[in-house]
Amino acid sequence: MFTIDDLADRLEGYLSEEEIRQVKRAFYYAEQAHDGQRRRSGEPYVTHPLAVANILANMHMDHQSLMAAMLHDVIEDTGVTREALEEQFGEEVGNLVDGVSKLAKIAYEDKAVAQADNLQKMVLAMSRDIRVIIVKLADRLHNMRTLGSLRPDKKRRIARETLDIYARIADRLGINTIRVELEDLSFQAIHPMRAERIRRAVVRARGNRRSLVRQVQSTLQQCLDDEQLPGTVVGRQKHLLSIYRKMRDQHKSFTDLMDVFGFRIITNSVDACYRILGAVHNLYKPVPGRFKDYIAIPKANGYQSLHTTLFGINGYPIEVQIRTRDMEAMANNGIAAHWLYKAGQTDQPIASGSHARAREWVRGLLEMQRHAGNSLEFIEHVKNDLFPDDIYVFTPKGEIMELPRGATAVDFAYMVHTDVGNACIACRVNRHLASLSMPLASGQTVEIITAPGAKPNQNWLGFVVTAKARSAIRHFLKHQQRSDSILLGRRLLNKSLAAFDLSLDQLPPGIMEALLHEENLEDADELYHTIGLGGRVTYSIARRLAQAEIGGDLAPLPEMQPLAIEVGDQNSAITFARCCYPLPGDDVVGHLSSGKGVVIHRRECANLVGLLADPEKSVEVDWPGGLDQELPSALRLEIETRRGLVAELAALVDDADANIERIDTEEHDARLTVIHIVLMVRDRVHLARIIKRMRNLTHIERVTRVIQR
Repeated sequence: MFTIDDLADRLEGYLSEEEIRQVKRAFYYAEQAHDGQRRRSGEPYVTHPLAVANILANMHMDHQSLMAAMLHDVIEDTGVTREALEEQFGEEVGNLVDGVSKLAKIAYEDKAVAQADNLQKMVLAMSRDIRVIIVKLADRLHNMRTLGSLRPDKKRRIARETLDIYARIADRLGINTIRVELEDLSFQAIHPMRAERIRRAVVRARGNRRSLVRQVQSTLQQCLDDEQLPGTVVGRQKHLLSIYRKMRDQHKSFTDLMDVFGFRIITNSVDACYRILGAVHNLYKPVPGRFKDYIAIPKANGYQSLHTTLFGINGYPIEVQIRTRDMEAMANNGIAAHWLYKAGQTDQPIASGSHARAREWVRGLLEMQRHAGNSLEFIEHVKNDLFPDDIYVFTPKGEIMELPRGATAVDFAYMVHTDVGNACIACRVNRHLASLSMPLASGQTVEIITAPGAKPNQNWLGFVVTAKARSAIRHFLKHQQRSDSILLGRRLLNKSLAAFDLSLDQLPPGIMEALLHEENLEDADELYHTIGLGGRVTYSIARRLAQAEIGGDLAPLPEMQPLAIEVGDQNSAITFARCCYPLPGDDVVGHLSSGKGVVIHRRECANLVGLLADPEKSVEVDWPGGLDQELPSALRLEIETRRGLVAELAALVDDADANIERIDTEEHDARLTVIHIVLMVRDRVHLARIIKRMRNLTHIERVTRVIQR
């Protein structure tokens, strides 16, 4: 069994005697705290933190990380408090242990909520110290290695969580050695039979192709020696989950996969990487479209390498990766390479660069956490952010931006800065105006056009793909809706108070404060917000305020002046019903709908019969003059069946300075076709002109403005 003395012997290679003494002291403290506790396998519990520390020692993590690994379950599983740990081992170790610990003292009925809250807590701790996630990954890796004693259903649940969250985080931080093992262990737990069959097939293939692999490896090494290029060729084998995914996605059997084995060439410098690439392309013919230069354009996790696929002996494809020794260390250790180089007392920009990229990613997670409505929404954003295929685009200044495949200019704008995304109105792609919803492609140069006062459009949620853009848009829209509902609620309450010759500004502060206290509301804005969203009846609130101000009995409420529909309200707390499509000039009435605010209907709308049964929920409204805003209106056309109908209608509508939002056709009989069309028009007069033009067409038999029931 691996002991603390064995670990101490290993640590002598890069830690001082004092640091090793502190690590041993943390182990003995944990051993005493966990005394009597055993794992499901029957081993003393302290073997787990010792194994976690051993994993971190492989990455040359610092002594505080190793101490946190020893103590990471003490707060959660024993009576020791964070304050006691900090007193014994210092604030940094206490913060690391607390960041890794779950929210154990909170009782959850829903495991998904518990998982989301724990991840959210860990992200906040990561923002203070990135070592939190490295300790957590090592903890999860040892737990995955020892899943054997758990029930099959619990194995699958933990493995699925590991695959969805922790393996992706390891990938995002570039810690490839941990990622690969987490993925394979998760795959074996979720699909044990498939994993075992693939493992056996790989063993058989290794025997069958051993001579071929040796021959290719020898040929590549000989090529380097002949060209006097420094480099070492090593064979590599794809891990189980990677093989399984390739079989599943390409619908191939294992025997059809020719690239289960590949080769890696490790050299001294970036210049040598490119010279070796030229040599191997001269030796074997490259496969078109299979070359990737991750040295010039590194992945977001800091990974750098040249990838190429060659037509090898007997047509077998050969996958070759070419990289420097520093790049190899980054590929295996990622963010942990920062401490690896630190332990070696060397100043390596590749290590510090990985650390900076990790902190930038964590800052992005924090921004998503602030914008998310709850922990479940946040964890969904995190899952979406970890980690789809990527594209690389350029800013006008030539800076490289990495985005997930399918990302749009709006995603790009929010990646630059949240304020840029919020103020975005248009974009140029390769110096030409383009649609904001158009998916971007690698190599394009993207320029965002902004305007003061611009704001996000709810339709953007239909095409953005990055978690950052989605959470920022939702956050803005929620905030905007609240602001608009507060303004509307204040207007509605002032209208009702005017009937009593009062206004909100005239009311003494004590009267409003007393009402808020009775209703258990924090402030007046919360009252206005609920009124604006139809949650409270304005008349009853106004009457109570007036009663408190005037005293005595009040006369019945006289008829109030109609509420003016202000420009822009249709996107916030005042909405227009899609059953009757009201337009400026129509006789309209408002209905207070809970959660929606005031919904405007045409007075002739059949849906109003039931809605206005409660007169206190109805609001008299009126159109103001000069409403410069297009609104939808629905028409039903009966037309003689003929070719080119839709094109002719589109031309007529365009000529009338209107737009088609939606058009549907249905065949009424052999002679007639019925067309349902929704137009964007300015007002009732504008619509009347369009209907008149339509009726002048000889093949149109009837045009009616419809109310959908």
